[in-house]
Amino acid sequence: MFLGTSASAPTARRGTSALLIRRGGDRLLFDCGEGTQRQLLRSSIGLVDLEEIFVTHFHADHYLGLPGILKTFSLRMRETPLTVYGPPGLRDLYEALGRVVGKLTYPVELVELRAGEALARDGYELCAFPVDHRVPALGYSLVEEARPGRFDEAGAEALGVPFGPERGALQRGEQVTLADGRTIRPGALVGPPRPGRTVVYTGDTAPAEAVAMLFASANVLVHEATFAEADRERAAETGHSTAFQAATVARAAGVSLLALTHVSPRYLGSELLREAREIFPATILPRDFDVVEVPFPERGDPVLVKGGARPERHEQEASSA
Repeated sequence: MFLGTSASAPTARRGTSALLIRRGGDRLLFDCGEGTQRQLLRSSIGLVDLEEIFVTHFHADHYLGLPGILKTFSLRMRETPLTVYGPPGLRDLYEALGRVVGKLTYPVELVELRAGEALARDGYELCAFPVDHRVPALGYSLVEEARPGRFDEAGAEALGVPFGPERGALQRGEQVTLADGRTIRPGALVGPPRPGRTVVYTGDTAPAEAVAMLFASANVLVHEATFAEADRERAAETGHSTAFQAATVARAAGVSLLALTHVSPRYLGSELLREAREIFPATILPRDFDVVEVPFPERGDPVLVKGGARPERHEQEASSA
């Protein structure tokens, strides 16, 4: 869910950097620019009690919404702990914000990450990777574990494997012995492992070779595109990318979908999208409250749902149903 897609400062239609990834019951917020809590309140999911926030770097348009959201949680008398992750310097930043944040009703844990560190979760990892910006900065990826191969129900029936724990064991990769003494190996009924999904968020960065090297064939690459190619020199001076450069990275990595974000107010957006699609046709340029649905690879490519997080859209769908 794209909550903020503008660069440096908000516009009438775009907030500053914020991206929410929803996986099962997990809600993970990446960057928390000015007004992020209001964007969440305006969205179809509301201001949920987030448990983890990931900050890419300490330019104001990526963290200025953090004091407000922390304070609002406290006004609700929240007690559940919250963890904030970021590059080295996170603790210094939080200390500087202390006068604004004040005393909270819940504990906040600060975790400073370095490129290459990974956080294990149930069925996936969150990985911090190096990017190229003017200050210490990280990108983040969500990488799911491979899933067991598809189980051949018809084959199991033909072999006389009963419904129950035997089939479950085979799906877990264990061989089983049937009542008649026959041994069935998993390879006879379970296909090759199926890949999970990978979503990559760069935050602010100049074109970084590490992105293409580390995340080949990712399902979604959310890459900044602050500038058009005509302003490449300015992009290099400020540690940002052009739409052309972001598309070049996406093509080298062979990702399924490129989503451009961190759009400078100097552009309408259409010229950035056109520029990127000349290099990488599977490119989108989301607006705030757009959603990208990411199915498992065997079920198709990621799909842009325009306005998918706007509450009025869901109200209309409910009334029509």
